[in-house]
Amino acid sequence: MSMQDSISNMIVQIKNAGMAGLKEIIVPNSKMKASIAEVLKEEGYIGEFSVETKKGPAKNLLIKLKYYNKKPVIDGIERVSRPSCRIYCSSTEIPKIRNGLGTVILSTPNGIISGRKAAAQKVGGEILCYVW
Repeated sequence: MSMQDSISNMIVQIKNAGMAGLKEIIVPNSKMKASIAEVLKEEGYIGEFSVETKKGPAKNLLIKLKYYNKKPVIDGIERVSRPSCRIYCSSTEIPKIRNGLGTVILSTPNGIISGRKAAAQKVGGEILCYVW
């Protein structure tokens, strides 16, 4: 994994922080990562997240992790489409993760949304990651 793929980097940080029992993580901010955090929050995988307010171009994204019975709510998170190998699906081909218990995060023409929303809006897109 190279530093070129900042989304993979964020996903690995979330996974590792969950295993380490950390309350929150800080990742460099981007619109794409903030959108992914928004979907994770909507789907109930993470608590609050915020963009650090500070002067200068480099801002960070602060993500609060959620736990249930001292176990991280995010059991697994996996990057699917990579810069070297993009993976797309149509609205009818959106995969079901863990028999519908997991979530697919897609980059669609309507923005970054969950697989459920994409199916409802009848849009396909690039499969960014699976979360369960």
